[in-house]
Amino acid sequence: MRTQIYSLLLLSYLLTLITACQMPPEKPNSLEEYPVYLNDDLGLTYTPKMSTFKLWSPAVDAVKLRIYKDGLGGEAIQTVDMRYSEKGVWVAKIKEDLTDHYYTYQVKNGDKWLEEKADPYSTICGANGQRTMIYDWAATHPLEWEKDQRPALQQANDIVLYELHIRDFTHHESANTKHKGMYLSFTENGTETQNGIKTGLAHLKELGVTHVHLLPTFDYQSIDETLPPSERPYNWGYDPHLYNVPEGTYSSNPSQGDVRVREFKEMVQSLHRAGIRVVMDVVYNHTGATETSVFNQLVPDYYYRQNAAGGFSNASACGNEIASERAMVRQFIVQSVKHWAAEYHIDGFRFDLMGIHDIETMNAVRAALNEIDPSIFIYGEGWLAGDSPLPEDQRATKNNVPKLNGVAAFSDEIRDAIKGHVFTHDAKGFISGLDNLKESIKFGIVGGVNHPQIDYQKVNYTNEPWAPQPSQCIVYASCHDNHTLWDRLQNSIPDASAAEKVKMQQLALSIVLTSQGVPFLHAGSEFCRTKQGVENSYNSPDSINQIIWNRKEQYQSTFDLVKNMVALRKAHPAFKMTTQKAIAENLIFIETNNSNVVGYQLNGQAAGDEWTNILIYHNGSNQSFKVDLPEGNWDIVVNGDQVRLDGSTKTVSGSVELPMIGTMILKR
Repeated sequence: MRTQIYSLLLLSYLLTLITACQMPPEKPNSLEEYPVYLNDDLGLTYTPKMSTFKLWSPAVDAVKLRIYKDGLGGEAIQTVDMRYSEKGVWVAKIKEDLTDHYYTYQVKNGDKWLEEKADPYSTICGANGQRTMIYDWAATHPLEWEKDQRPALQQANDIVLYELHIRDFTHHESANTKHKGMYLSFTENGTETQNGIKTGLAHLKELGVTHVHLLPTFDYQSIDETLPPSERPYNWGYDPHLYNVPEGTYSSNPSQGDVRVREFKEMVQSLHRAGIRVVMDVVYNHTGATETSVFNQLVPDYYYRQNAAGGFSNASACGNEIASERAMVRQFIVQSVKHWAAEYHIDGFRFDLMGIHDIETMNAVRAALNEIDPSIFIYGEGWLAGDSPLPEDQRATKNNVPKLNGVAAFSDEIRDAIKGHVFTHDAKGFISGLDNLKESIKFGIVGGVNHPQIDYQKVNYTNEPWAPQPSQCIVYASCHDNHTLWDRLQNSIPDASAAEKVKMQQLALSIVLTSQGVPFLHAGSEFCRTKQGVENSYNSPDSINQIIWNRKEQYQSTFDLVKNMVALRKAHPAFKMTTQKAIAENLIFIETNNSNVVGYQLNGQAAGDEWTNILIYHNGSNQSFKVDLPEGNWDIVVNGDQVRLDGSTKTVSGSVELPMIGTMILKR
């Protein structure tokens, strides 16, 4: 009798335990009280014998896992009630080989079942990211993937960034690629136009850039992947859906989830073999959908910031903003960048609207990537598109860069000083003859660091230096946003001749490539790319966005200048000093008595350069200008679009005539 009683008590105890494990505890009172689960096994853990599924969603009442044969269509072949485990995690295990199958989650919130969604932690998915694919990750590796290595990089100041959109780069027929607008186009070697002008990967190698910055390549929602390539609309991709999955429209078969993964890796592998590192443009600050997003349907409200009225705050101007300061959101972002860096060998991350993120999260990202490879470069837009409930002193904005560990920000000071205010379409800048921009140009030249010869009260957008070191300042004249540099010149100086506009384009890129910060080039700017005057081309057709490679032949002198300036920068450490102290001591501005001429001297010897002294003059006026030279003989290395790196230089002394609208560099 006593044994039976003990058995019943034991059974009751076990049933209580099972019930406790299956049902979530009492719901937290606030989002801040949600339990934190810091293990890295959320999502799918696959083996041929068993698949384990884990979803973190502390406040829902039930979760169903559904297994499908295909990525789209058809009924679920298996439905499993997931059990509550610990710290907000729901778990299901299926002891069979589910490879090539797909799954979704559906949660019950109160008495309502919300929409069925793919796993937020998906790494492979079917078409349009509707279902997560179950697959052996190792089977996605291309041949010799284990031998893939990041190209050598000595220091961040050696970087030359080149921003491109995969579809733009090789879509036009002049690219002469087989895989137009696809990941695999970057695996094609030796492509040329009909006239023998290098395109695609061959162009990148010829140009000499160190890093290719890819506009969003994670799974985004604005393009129907099931449409034939010729029928797909265009989009930049700043509407994230599944952050850890490559976008399917750039793959040869979006419906077969492993294909996009393998082809993405082949692209990275090919670029690495060409000596080029790969940067991902990541958009963790908002999602493309809000109420119906993967995050909000599976973990209601948690991933987004709320405003005072209780609605979704909108510092992204896209309908929502991610609450990076919440523990599990921060954990998601950190694990996501680790996934791309470790599994895809990504070499850098550009954070869209980085000012929406909190400083602690950005520093956590930096620390996590340091454990993989400290040379992985991180930079972002140091601003927001609207106000945010996140306190200003916690935002990863430009003025807070000193609080960021090894994270860089774009300098809009130098951008708008070069060409004019970005949102005033006819505004002139230094290159188009506008006066009183010298201090802002000088700010960019020193890479945003503190320099005793800059009057910061006359710098646009800031009254103090914000970059502790030059590698934390991105120097640029244009990017995918707003008008191309060429189209801006068409708007701001319509009466200037084509030859004058070419000189202005060349001057802008010369300023960028000789500045001490990290230079950034917009794809096609090296041959005067146009988007036919369209400013915000995020969903304009290919006829607007595609790069027309015939322009490279038309503007060969500009391409040659940029190529040679990249080579000059690579060869001479004086143009990429690594510390604020070195720049303050070894870069001396020269008074020119002309508001459109900026001159400075570099102590090359102190920087370890074979050129012991270097003079740089940027003339933004449409007149040539005579300057007196320091004592001695000087060799002219750069004179407008003429760059002499082979030693065939002209020697001058006493004074020299600067080219109108152009750069001159002399060395001794």
